[in-house]
Amino acid sequence: MLGSKQISKKRATLRQWAWGAAALMTAMLAGTASAAWPEKAVTIVVPWPAGGPSDIAARPLSKGLSEALGQPFVIDNRAGAGGNIGTNLVAKAKPDGYTLMITASGPIVINQHLYKKMPFDAKTDLKPITNLLKVPQVIVVHPSVPVNNLQELIAYIRAQKGNFSWASAGNGTTQHMTGELLKNMTKLEMNHIPFKGSAPAINDLVGGHVPMLIDSTIAVVPMIKSGKAKAIAVTGKQRASQLPDVPTVEESGVKDLKGFESYAWYGLFAPANTPADIVARLEKASLDYMRTPEFKHVLESASSQYVGSDPAAFAAFINEDAKRWARIAPTLNPTLD
Repeated sequence: MLGSKQISKKRATLRQWAWGAAALMTAMLAGTASAAWPEKAVTIVVPWPAGGPSDIAARPLSKGLSEALGQPFVIDNRAGAGGNIGTNLVAKAKPDGYTLMITASGPIVINQHLYKKMPFDAKTDLKPITNLLKVPQVIVVHPSVPVNNLQELIAYIRAQKGNFSWASAGNGTTQHMTGELLKNMTKLEMNHIPFKGSAPAINDLVGGHVPMLIDSTIAVVPMIKSGKAKAIAVTGKQRASQLPDVPTVEESGVKDLKGFESYAWYGLFAPANTPADIVARLEKASLDYMRTPEFKHVLESASSQYVGSDPAAFAAFINEDAKRWARIAPTLNPTLD
């Protein structure tokens, strides 16, 4: 017969074995569920209106992911608050691989400097998967504006004595901050009109309701080539491949703008703590698709180089971009709430 001490020791051993078995079973079930992903449709939130630059990257990629992973990847446009509304939705979503996001850089690296209260922390609440596009901005005007280059535009704006407006895709976007940087470096008096995305901003420019717009090449090249908008300068270090006759800001000969450079980038994200194997499958499927002729056409039309990267490299890129805007934002002093 076992003594009381022996019985207690045996019971403790049995409990430890049971706990270990339960933990192993939980891990096995989680691994099985993760390995089976995706078993249903996946939602890709785009925190901007339909038809904007993020959509132009998101829609072909969603098609490529659907074909590679065997389930629908459905775009859900959730615009508002400079991208914060849709981004917060993803940041708070269950990290199971069924809610993803494709966004421009604004809510990831810029909005924290513009809003006093942020509903999420992009660095801790989101998992970068890969960069999709990196494109220069273009300063464009309505064809009725009597200027043909940046020097003439600056002189024209100054002559308006504060009665000049310009549009962007929204508060906190790279387009907005590029305009603020231009305004700051040249000491121009311009009134910013924020829209809820590129598409409505372009519509108002084409309709003659605003005289000037700053947006990415991916959004405005069609309007430029159709003659509905006049390109003044591109903000990259080099001329855009789609606009070889349009000078860079630095080439325009405005001494106050020496070294001026600004890009918009668009990336794929998941909620933080999304299982590593799901992130790895998304990364591989995305990079495989980005090497296809179909996506290379998207890169060319956006004047973007191939920028696909693994999650670690993308996170490092984001950190560097965040540091750059952190240095610039205090000098611009735009507050949105």
